[in-house]
Amino acid sequence: MDYLILIPYLALCVFSVVMVFDASYSWVTVQYRQAATSYLVKQLTFVIIGIALAFLAMFSNRNLWRKKWFLYGFLGLTIFLLMFVLVLGKINPEFSANGASAWIPLGPFHLQPGELAKLVVILYMADIMSMRQRYISSVGVTHNILGPMPSYFRTIGATFGPFILLTAILLLVLLEPDTGGFAILFMILIIMMMASGFSAKGAMGWLGVFFAFAVSVFTLLVTKLPGVLAKSYQGRRFLAVVNPFKMAKDEGKQLVNSMYAINHGGLFGVGLGNGQMKAGYIPEPYTDFILSTITEELGVVGAILTVGAIILIVARIVMIGIRAKDVYHSLLMYGIATLIMIQTTFNVGAVVGLLPITGVTLPFVSYGGSSLLILSVAIGIVLNVSAREKRQRILEKDGEKHA
Repeated sequence: MDYLILIPYLALCVFSVVMVFDASYSWVTVQYRQAATSYLVKQLTFVIIGIALAFLAMFSNRNLWRKKWFLYGFLGLTIFLLMFVLVLGKINPEFSANGASAWIPLGPFHLQPGELAKLVVILYMADIMSMRQRYISSVGVTHNILGPMPSYFRTIGATFGPFILLTAILLLVLLEPDTGGFAILFMILIIMMMASGFSAKGAMGWLGVFFAFAVSVFTLLVTKLPGVLAKSYQGRRFLAVVNPFKMAKDEGKQLVNSMYAINHGGLFGVGLGNGQMKAGYIPEPYTDFILSTITEELGVVGAILTVGAIILIVARIVMIGIRAKDVYHSLLMYGIATLIMIQTTFNVGAVVGLLPITGVTLPFVSYGGSSLLILSVAIGIVLNVSAREKRQRILEKDGEKHA
């Protein structure tokens, strides 16, 4: 059991139950006319199920993850759900909110196919990249029936089909539109490509092109065509980052009041339960802006400890990936670490006004069933790989002693 991952994970889960209740009871009683404990019960249910799924993934057979029927079945289901929610979101308001079609209502629970996509992309990329290492990591020029063939052509040929499939998933997520989910998936692809042996120049080149394009388009829209952004909810949230106080009555409200909450909390906070901004000032403060409530009530110190626990998990996962003997294990670890770290970066950046608000949750802490359950499964996979790698190292040491 890897306690440097298990203990912070369990601590964050317990902490999430406390903070979701603390941040939600005022909002849900006034805005939704529900019982004060309604979101406490939901989050506690998600946490219990999430921990069960984490242990199930930990004790599962790794070979199952690589079975073709499982992997391609998971891929097919994810693509179907992404298309399903995209189509129905345009005609049924139950499948959309704030201009995005990203949820499938299942009674009290809302399934987000975009969260499933994050895990399936990691599993699929790790499997494909590890099996095709000899085509990806080799360099120089090889010869075939058509003559000399540079290594990058061989790499493209070996990965063309999988990347077409992955591109389709990214486009479906972007069309919801879920810009935060799209950016996270893109970063997962880039990091796993680099880790699998792709040319660093090529991977960084694609990353540079992506950011240059994104910054150029954003700058153009903000400076020259603000009316284009102003027509959509997502666009107005982007504009709110540039001048939140100018839009403090609508899309800038979350960010402005988040800043007030952080300022009010100071270094050590005003005390658990004593925050003011959660009482109707920050919309749905128990979701992607829960860190502002944590900072107001527990101070900057509390926020640093919370984010620090997440970073500890990420650092440990990266270390497992570095030490892993199996390429497949390494790629899984790098993909999961990227998912958690980028999601944390987007959330913290949005809360403090450094990044646009994309609705990305704070891993393991924010209210949200789909995100918490998928991340819990990912933690279970990490614990599984960690245990396998430890057993392998013990067996190797025993073999050396007997030799």
